[in-house]
Amino acid sequence: MTDQDTPDETEVLVIGAGPGGYVAAIRAGQLDLDVTLVEKEAYGGTCLNYGCIPSKALITATDVAHEAATSANRGVHADPGVNLAETMDWKDDVVDRLTDGVEQLCEAAGAALVEGRAEFVDESTVAVHADGDEHQLSFEYAVVATGSRVVELPGFAFDDDPILNSRQALALEEAPDSLLVVGAGYIGMELAEAYAKAGTDVTVVEMLSEVLPRCESEASELVRERAEELGIDFHFGEQADEWTGDDDGITVVTAEEDGTENEYDTDKVLVAVGREPVTDTITPDAIGLETTEDGFIETDGRARTDVEGVFAIGDVAGDPMLAHKGMREGEVAAEVIAGEPAALDYQAVPSVMFTDPEIALIGMTESEAEETGYDVVTGEMPLRANGRALTLGEAEGFVRVVADAEEGYILGAQLVAPEASELVAEFGLAIELGATVEDIAATIHTHPTLAEATKEAAANARDHAIHTKND
Repeated sequence: MTDQDTPDETEVLVIGAGPGGYVAAIRAGQLDLDVTLVEKEAYGGTCLNYGCIPSKALITATDVAHEAATSANRGVHADPGVNLAETMDWKDDVVDRLTDGVEQLCEAAGAALVEGRAEFVDESTVAVHADGDEHQLSFEYAVVATGSRVVELPGFAFDDDPILNSRQALALEEAPDSLLVVGAGYIGMELAEAYAKAGTDVTVVEMLSEVLPRCESEASELVRERAEELGIDFHFGEQADEWTGDDDGITVVTAEEDGTENEYDTDKVLVAVGREPVTDTITPDAIGLETTEDGFIETDGRARTDVEGVFAIGDVAGDPMLAHKGMREGEVAAEVIAGEPAALDYQAVPSVMFTDPEIALIGMTESEAEETGYDVVTGEMPLRANGRALTLGEAEGFVRVVADAEEGYILGAQLVAPEASELVAEFGLAIELGATVEDIAATIHTHPTLAEATKEAAANARDHAIHTKND
């Protein structure tokens, strides 16, 4: 991390250099604003250093091993092993390269980079704490981008060696023989599948009745079925209550709603039950900055808080807690400060789960569109009818589009497919531009590709799909 003298004053102060914060700093610099970016730990924030990028590196490595080991039907015979220490070294190299890039981009944009923790003194001053010293910095505008942290379950402290949060799970140098995952949301499922592919015996405990509770059942069921094929054992309707044991092995006790207790022996426990916004580090009360019951800072459509001159972006500004949502908010905050006519629009924010298979959601589901008052039409393309999906060995999954029945405007889409994270961008652009199912269906898509499924789903919404039977 760059360490330079903290200036005494700045036009724009950005607190936190995660995806939202560093983007806000760069955009502010591009707009010729004097900007100072204060970060207490690592540029790129949790996403780049301990979350999004490290998890995708682990998923990619274990996917390669798993695919090689399960491709005998395609004439590929292999018995690969995953050396987790080497995988982590590679992951760290990727992270270092990206964090260095973030610093260079910030500096190139003219931002002053300061290491430390900033907390508000009053509405125009912060105290920056670093290495036991305190330095006061005055500002005209402040952008709060302090992010979020993992939620800790009572009795499952992350300081205890067998108990892991996602950050710690992404730093293991040896795959445990057994792993109990508490929570079947997207973080829990991504890491459960990755470690199962690395050879770990994985058990998942979830309070609710299904994996990925925010997804529609058709999507979550496909992920659960694939996970069960990997050997992952699921137990629903159970809450983790306590654990006993030591580094050589522990027992976790869970409780069902009726009071029934269950015990699971395991080597490690990964607690993945959600994240919470970080505001306590900035003393928001010092400037009268209030938070919601859930701890978020409320903002308007231009990322402004109730305190004049203070903006909030990213996880700390509310759901969805997504890096790309924070990045866009960072751009808008900087542009609003510079007097540009910028505003936020959340109708086309994609949400992706990098599970096996991937799930991508954008816009409204069919039921959400109907509740909003739309006369809805849907179109779907099953992957079993897509040539590229079959050559990838991925016959399960689908692409579904939701549209306004009368005009054909795209309202949303749900994808369960390999590279769904990439395919969803076409629907995001369609929603942003006000495109229709006819526009997508009339666009020539490369053959053979997974992207043809988006064209077919759009055509199916108008009952003229070529490779899909219409109901």
